[in-house]
Amino acid sequence: MFRILIAILLVFVPMVSSSQNDAFFNERRKMVELQLKNRGISNEAVLAAFQQVPRHEFVIPEYIKWAYADSPLPIDEGQTISQPYIVAYMTEVLDLKPSDRVLEVGTGSGYQAAILAQLCDSVFTIELFEELNKSATKVFRKLEYNNIYCKVGDGYLGWPEKAPFDAILVSCSPSHVPEPLQEQLAEGGRMIIPVGAGNIQKLVLLQKRNGKIRKKEVLPVRFVPMLDEDGGKY
Repeated sequence: MFRILIAILLVFVPMVSSSQNDAFFNERRKMVELQLKNRGISNEAVLAAFQQVPRHEFVIPEYIKWAYADSPLPIDEGQTISQPYIVAYMTEVLDLKPSDRVLEVGTGSGYQAAILAQLCDSVFTIELFEELNKSATKVFRKLEYNNIYCKVGDGYLGWPEKAPFDAILVSCSPSHVPEPLQEQLAEGGRMIIPVGAGNIQKLVLLQKRNGKIRKKEVLPVRFVPMLDEDGGKY
């Protein structure tokens, strides 16, 4: 009986461990308390994921001392790692379940995918830039995320071979919601996406009910544009 209990407990051990010996543990705790809880993020599973995932592993070396700052940070290829609050907000509104299959468009640093991976069954993440895909994949392997699947490609087109998805999170901004992504959303599924061609976009929450898409603008944001394979903006 004792051995059975140990086996059960091991199943629920998170993929990434945190402890008081972690040099960044207190910085993550402050981030969760001041940047997330104080701004209304209340989902306990989401908060636990942010305490668990080492954001400093996803930041380029010259910015590591600002890894838990209340701001986005630059990464390679002219892209960014989003402000922690925005990552948390987009994650929370998806209302993820442990059985969900999630599509992420715009792997970037890989931080958002790692947060999602703590909360759902599997994450399928697409990145246009091959070098970003390689660096994120390297971190995923280091941290032993075995439920994240990466692909280099045009995120506008989604990942039809793996569809449908219970949730879709887009971390780059097109001028409109891509039709392929709407088609790949499962019945009852949710999508969160920044939309707009200017410097400021609107974060839009979509839900599919009875085959129809309902849209709701929820927050003004600023994201890098969604690009095609030739570098043009969608």
